[in-house]
Amino acid sequence: MSIDITCQKLVDEFRSRPTLRTGSLITTIFGDAIAPRGGTVWLGSLIRVMADFGISERLVRTSVFRLVKDGWLRSQQIGRRSYYSLTAEGRERFEQATHRIYGEPVDHWDGEWCLLLLSGLGTPAKDTVRRECGWLGFGPLSADVLAHPAPDLAELDVTMHRLGIEDSLVVMRGQTIRCGAAMRELTHDCWKLDEIDARYADFVRRFRPVLKALAGKPQIADKSAFLVRTLLIQEYRKVLLRDPWLPAELLPVGWHGAAAYQLCRNLYRAVHVGADAWLDEQMETADGPLPPVSRAFMRRFGGLDNG
Repeated sequence: MSIDITCQKLVDEFRSRPTLRTGSLITTIFGDAIAPRGGTVWLGSLIRVMADFGISERLVRTSVFRLVKDGWLRSQQIGRRSYYSLTAEGRERFEQATHRIYGEPVDHWDGEWCLLLLSGLGTPAKDTVRRECGWLGFGPLSADVLAHPAPDLAELDVTMHRLGIEDSLVVMRGQTIRCGAAMRELTHDCWKLDEIDARYADFVRRFRPVLKALAGKPQIADKSAFLVRTLLIQEYRKVLLRDPWLPAELLPVGWHGAAAYQLCRNLYRAVHVGADAWLDEQMETADGPLPPVSRAFMRRFGGLDNG
């Protein structure tokens, strides 16, 4: 089966879902494609590319309005055209997510844990910290204790500063004395690893045929490359941001996260050039086409020029 037919099957499956989360897909496109290329886009060109996913102009406009209202995007009117870009807070959150989505899995653990003690916070603040630090991979060991074995401390500092809790959240270190069955059972239950593993397995099942169709480097249309890359990151992001990125010592046998990472990395490397060529043709800013990708973009998945 040709790669373009395989790609179309992937898009058709996406379109057939009972509920299309337009805002989520726009977020993926901004983070994956627009943020590393200047961060601003004309609404009309965004509407044009979203149509290829079966999403109407009305849904795009409604979803963009909500992203503005929620503080992710800001708008600028130039003549009769509206241009959208990330807010400072939106860019900060995208940078945090980018580090996780395109970074390499944890391959070393010294047995230390980072512990967050929530007892000094009020109930609303606790709920906010659980949610925001959950995106960083922290899990609830108890009602007032969040933990992670290998967090990005710089991201934790940024989150604490953004939430204004630097002086009220206690951050501690703990050391694992013995990593036995009880510890693995605790992490298994704390982070609901069975559910995450099943999601990874489904991701591999859906995207492995696409990579297989690309074997031998057949020609893939630029539009198909963009569709594949966008849906690849859309689906990988949805699973990965639930994954605490635990060290291998704490993961169950046969964990599908490793296979999902390798598949996503290899497929992204295979299609990113064609996808950017399609973006050059379709996306517009007030000054013309999108700027070239940033140097940081080329470091995704351990280096895009390593494929």
